[in-house]
Amino acid sequence: MVTEGYRIRRMVESDWRQVRELRLEMLADTPIAFGETLQDARGHTESEWRMRGGGGSAEHGITLVAVDPAGRWVGTMAGYVPDPATGPLLVGVYVSPGHRGREAGVFDTLLGAIEDWARGEGELLTLHVHEDNSRARAAYLRRGFTETGHRIHYVLDADAWEIEMVKRL
Repeated sequence: MVTEGYRIRRMVESDWRQVRELRLEMLADTPIAFGETLQDARGHTESEWRMRGGGGSAEHGITLVAVDPAGRWVGTMAGYVPDPATGPLLVGVYVSPGHRGREAGVFDTLLGAIEDWARGEGELLTLHVHEDNSRARAAYLRRGFTETGHRIHYVLDADAWEIEMVKRL
């Protein structure tokens, strides 16, 4: 899949070096958006990064990456189904700062591909977003997600919350 010069594809295990590079960028750029610290991620072994890369083709899961025309990884999104009652969850959402915005289309194209995958897994796509991540919350609201009123504790800070949002597929 190609959008405005960007290619969207599934991650594979052999992508582990790019997986690591993008993940470290994500954690440095928006630390509250993910359930791990930059310090912890820097300590992962090659086998951990390979396992993460292999998530692109996991059963009841998908991990996508956006690659710019120069071959640089500039965005990612993933989805998985923890159990049938929960249905598909959107996780690991990130677009590099220089590739954000409606004009680039990276976020929308990644989200569209995740939604296509999620339709085969359930009727609702669910996500959790940090209460202080207003940019992400606004982006999800513009794309048809609604807040459910349910909140869960943020895994890295018991005093912070993540807001549950859903979108009917």
